[in-house]
Amino acid sequence: MWNGKRVCVTAVLLLGCLAGMPGARGQSQPEPSVAEAARKAREQKKAAAKPSAVITNDTLKPATPATVQNATAATESMPGATTTAAPATDAAANAASAAEPTKESAEEKLAAKKAKIEALKLQIADKAKEADLQQRTLALANESYYSRPDFSKDPDGKAKLDAMQSDLAQKKDELAQLKAKLKDLAPDADQKPAAPQQ
Repeated sequence: MWNGKRVCVTAVLLLGCLAGMPGARGQSQPEPSVAEAARKAREQKKAAAKPSAVITNDTLKPATPATVQNATAATESMPGATTTAAPATDAAANAASAAEPTKESAEEKLAAKKAKIEALKLQIADKAKEADLQQRTLALANESYYSRPDFSKDPDGKAKLDAMQSDLAQKKDELAQLKAKLKDLAPDADQKPAAPQQ
C-alpha cells in the first residue's frame, strides 16, 4: 500500500514538473496521461533497484596466455594503440562477459554441494540405524547364548556371536568413514544425521 502511494506521489510530482515547464506547454504533443507517467516512474524505479555487478577477484577468471597474446595482437594491429592498455581492456571484457556465468556456476556448485551434504547426512542416518539395530540384536543374542547353562558346549552359537560382532564393527567403521567424509566436505556442518525421509 505504501508503494502505491509513493508511485502516485511520484506521478503527481512528475506531472507538475512537466506542466510547469514553459517549453513543454508550447509543444504540440499532448500531455502524458497519469497512467503513462506512473508507468514511466515504475520503470525508472525498477532500473534504479537493480544492483550493479560487483567485480571481485573471485568473479574474474585468470587470464590465460592465449587470451593475453590475442589481446596484445589485436591492440598492436590498431593504429596508435599501446600494449599497456590490452591487459586492462581484456580483464574488463572478461569480467563483463564472465560475471554472470561465474555467479550462476558458483550458485550451481553451492547447490550441488548442499545436495551432496544432505545425501551424506541421510546415508549417515541410515548407517547409524543399521549399527544400532545390529548392536541391539547382538545384545539379545549374547544374552540368549550366555543364559543357557551349557553355552560352552555350543561352538556354532559362539561362531554366530563372533560373526555378528564383526558385522557390527564393520558397520561402525563404515559409519565413521561417512562421518569423516561429511567433515571433509563441510567442516562446519553438524555431525547429527539428517532425519530420514519416509
